[in-house]
Formats: sequence, structure tokens, C-alpha cells
Amino acid sequence: MTEAMSKKLGGRTTSALGVGCWAIGGPWVASGRPAGWGEVDDEVSIRMIHTAVEAGIRLLDTADVYGTGHSELVVGEALRRLPSSVRDEVIVATKFGNLFDETTRIAQGQDVSPAAIRNACEGSLRRLGVESLDLYQMHDGAGTAAAAEDVVATLDQLVAEGKVKQFGTSVDAPEVIATYGKATAVSVQSQLNVFGHNPEVLATAHEYDLTVLARTPLAMGLLTGKYNLSNRPAETDVRRDTPWWTYFDDDTMTDWLRRLEAVREILTTNGRTLTQGALAYLWALDPIIIPLPGARTPEQVSEHAAAITFGPLTDAARQEIDTLLADSPERH
Repeated sequence: MTEAMSKKLGGRTTSALGVGCWAIGGPWVASGRPAGWGEVDDEVSIRMIHTAVEAGIRLLDTADVYGTGHSELVVGEALRRLPSSVRDEVIVATKFGNLFDETTRIAQGQDVSPAAIRNACEGSLRRLGVESLDLYQMHDGAGTAAAAEDVVATLDQLVAEGKVKQFGTSVDAPEVIATYGKATAVSVQSQLNVFGHNPEVLATAHEYDLTVLARTPLAMGLLTGKYNLSNRPAETDVRRDTPWWTYFDDDTMTDWLRRLEAVREILTTNGRTLTQGALAYLWALDPIIIPLPGARTPEQVSEHAAAITFGPLTDAARQEIDTLLADSPERH
């Protein structure tokens, strides 16, 4: 990892790119809908993580609810198989706030009371096989400043007790970000990709010196170029039926594909793949951003890691993309 492409994450330095570990959690259900990305092979997932680490990636992002604990178990096993000197360099970010049953693989609402946070912390420590969580993020459950203050108080206690090293928020309401920023938080996770982002999130992150972890940097896979109207994720894949994205919906996918075609040539400059161009866009957008593309196979994560060699798009290319995609509903 070149120094120019390393990033600050609180008191540590990490890679300019992370790995999103939602997809390796396997099938589970939330709100009566599929919430996973389909069946998984844990050995393939472990090889994917090892390939990422070999390529210089030092940040893994998971959550206790992904696969109702299964993603954390796989990440923990992958870490255990690494040499201790390498393992110590890897930052594992996980999340709390969602309740679930590990046996039935069903999510069961949210709870960010002090007791629930402590219980979730112990569960993540156990599944990951560590004594302290590198980065602990609020996934859901507190959407106002007042509610977030109570959560931060518990997180401060967990830091003091040595169970958590650093914390942040995946709830990106500006008032929540500010509450975390006034405390000792180091990061905020938010949706950012070539189709859009919330500028207020970036502004608030700069105000409080927070790193921005970019979720959905590949628009749930649409920006890889793999999908079209006749090839979409399976019906049992969370991406086909979700309240959060419309990339693969019957009545909107055509428009998303049109937008992708409008910027394809720019994203693939200098020999980049579409995927690598989408990541390069985010590095050009703001240096405090670390993209977290999801991956399931060694081949996928190798392509992601190779984007680091190309570095960011030029600012002129980034501005041209912003102009061409000005009609995107995700541009605030």
C-alpha cells in the first residue's frame, strides 16, 4: 500500500480500500424479506479475505446481524488463519443495534439500550475471537441526537473498559454524526457512489475530522457492469426486494443502466474496469472516503484491490461524471 493511498481511521492508518462482508453472511431474513445475498461457501469467503489481505487491504467491515452472526464467525476464522503479525494490522469494523436469532437466522428489530449494546458487544467479541473490537459502529436504533447521546455514553464506557478501541456511526443523519463527532468517534458510514451521495454528510464529517466509510460504492453490483435487464440478482437476493435501493427494480433499472452507460467511457479510462473506475471516483470525490465494496470471491476482491494501482480519477473526470448524472435521484 503506497503512503499516498493510505487513509487515516482515528488513531490508526489503514488501506484506502476496505472489504464489505455482508454478502459472506449467507441467507437470513429481516422484516419478512430475504436479507442475504444467497448461499455461500465459507472456505471461498475465507480465501477471499486472505486474497484481500495479501493485496494490501487492511480493513474489513461486517455487522453482527449479517447472516445473524455468520459473517462475523467467518471473518474471525479467516483472521485466526493469518500470521499474528499480519492479523494485527487488519482493522475489523463491526456493528450493533439489530436484534436477531442466530438459530432461526431471523432479525428481530432494534435495541440500543446500554444492556443491549453490551450484550451485542460480547457476542461480537465471541464470534470474532478477539478481546477488543477495532471499530464499533451503531448500525440502527438511534436516529436523533438525544438518542445517540445515550449510545455514545455506553460506547465511551466500553472503550474505557478495553472492549472497544474506536467507535463510529452507520446512522448518517447529520445530527447523529455531530453527536458522535463531539465525542471521540472516528468514522461515519454512508451511501456514496457515482450515482450520488449526501454532501451534508461529507461536510459534517470534515467538521469533526471523521473518516467516511462508503457503503454501496458499487451500487450493490450494478456498477460492475455484470447485470442487465435479463440478468439480475436472484429473487432470494436482498438486492431484488429492499426499501433502500431501486437499482434492480422492474420500473427503475432501465434508468439506472442508462446512467451507467452515460459514464462508462469515463470510468474505464487508462485501462480501468468499470468497478475500478467506480472506486476511483470516490477517491477523487473526497480524500476522507474509504470505499467498502462487498466481495464474495477471491477474483472479485483482486479486481477491487487492483484499483489502488490506478489511484483516483482526475478532478475533471469526476466533475464530468457529476454533470452527466445530475438527474440521478440519489444526488441530494
